[in-house]
Amino acid sequence: MALSTLTRTDPATGEVIGEYPIAGPEEVGTALTAARAAASWWAALPPDGRKARLLAWKRTIARRAEELAALIRAETGKPLDDAGLEVMLAVEHLDWAARNARRVLRPRRVRSGLLAADQRGVLAYRPLGVVGVIGPWNYPVYTPLGSVSYALAAGNAVVFKPSEYTPGVGIWLAERFAEAVGEPVLQVVTGDGGTGAALVRGGVDKIAFTGSTATAKRVMAACAPTLTPIVVEAGGKDAMIVTADADLDAAAAAAVFGGMGNAGQTCAGVERVYVERPVFEPFVAKVRERATALAAGTDYGPMTMPGQADVVARHVEDAVLRGGTPVVGGPDAVRERYVDPVVVTGVPEDSVAVTEETFGPLLVVNPVEDVDDAVRRTNASALGLAASVFTGDTGRGAAIAARLRTGAASVNSVLGFAAIPALPFGGVGDSGFGRIHGADGLREFSRASSITVQRFRAPVDLMRFDRSPKAVATAWRMFRLRHGR
Repeated sequence: MALSTLTRTDPATGEVIGEYPIAGPEEVGTALTAARAAASWWAALPPDGRKARLLAWKRTIARRAEELAALIRAETGKPLDDAGLEVMLAVEHLDWAARNARRVLRPRRVRSGLLAADQRGVLAYRPLGVVGVIGPWNYPVYTPLGSVSYALAAGNAVVFKPSEYTPGVGIWLAERFAEAVGEPVLQVVTGDGGTGAALVRGGVDKIAFTGSTATAKRVMAACAPTLTPIVVEAGGKDAMIVTADADLDAAAAAAVFGGMGNAGQTCAGVERVYVERPVFEPFVAKVRERATALAAGTDYGPMTMPGQADVVARHVEDAVLRGGTPVVGGPDAVRERYVDPVVVTGVPEDSVAVTEETFGPLLVVNPVEDVDDAVRRTNASALGLAASVFTGDTGRGAAIAARLRTGAASVNSVLGFAAIPALPFGGVGDSGFGRIHGADGLREFSRASSITVQRFRAPVDLMRFDRSPKAVATAWRMFRLRHGR
């Protein structure tokens, strides 16, 4: 029976750019079987063998980076330069994962302690087996490769289900992997939500999911019957804090880029800005100047997902109806495919424009009395993915960032952490749990294996039924000497 297909259109023009199969349970099962068979070979390779193959894949991607960027542009609508930057960032992470997996995951000795002095303790990290990765559409290379690269580097096979809006990107990555490696260690299945559900229930050893909080909860429920572990990177309502001594030009430029870049379709972008009152008006003026100069369709692309413009419109309308003041754009900024920049000030903290993820080019800029007020408002959100702080004192900025209930924060920049492969990424609260990237990301796709080896026969051995009263008394003396003084 022929598979159903999904049709992809260019979100900027509506032109059909491709048709892809919608994989059902049978097709997903076939991919999982192939991955499971390849997983044993991949895990048995020495770390340097996996490293060499992953670096070959990296070089294949890098040599054809412009081709990949053009495909990203066609499927998401984002400008070609932004697509190219995404590829560059993704390749940096792939390179780091390949080069550092051996160091991070190598077996290592651990201290045994007094009671187990006769034992040698060894901690090792083993591959899980087959990891299922469900990727998003807004950054269809950078974000899923944050799971795919690290899972592969940790010795797992991967079945990757790209977003139904960017299936061509997923297929392209798998084709380049096959060229570089020649084994079915990375499988791709295209389709819709049903395809993702089949992957979750198909017997994978872990799921890496990126998407909305609501969908993440449904995926977790599907994982529950089999206790399949999951790492979740969900949405954000990320805040920027601007102190009175900040460089306002730099802060305004960062706020506009963080809020409007990729048409605001960035989970760790800027959606809320809290500015100390003495510099509120000059800051808003600088934001207004920069945002007004942007053009949807030139500086950033369209809404990739149908219906997202409706979410943006609802948030803008609520912000204005609740007393917010539009300083750039307004309800009429939302068009069929594009949303022009919108900046609203004085929005109540219980407006949906403040409480819900917008995922569009809308900035809410509110004054605060002081940093404590800004931190309190930032942390009031159920979402805690990332944040940024702009201040004239970077030491103070780092201290403010440490008070924020987020998985990541940057001082005097936005999204700085995204470009550093060694830093883990992930959220708290409704933004998810678990980490990708960095050493934590490699361990996320591994299982800790603890092994002890008896080095000698202990003079005081309590782990037997025929232990002597003298041995017990000696153990008590040792215990009191060590812990009772």
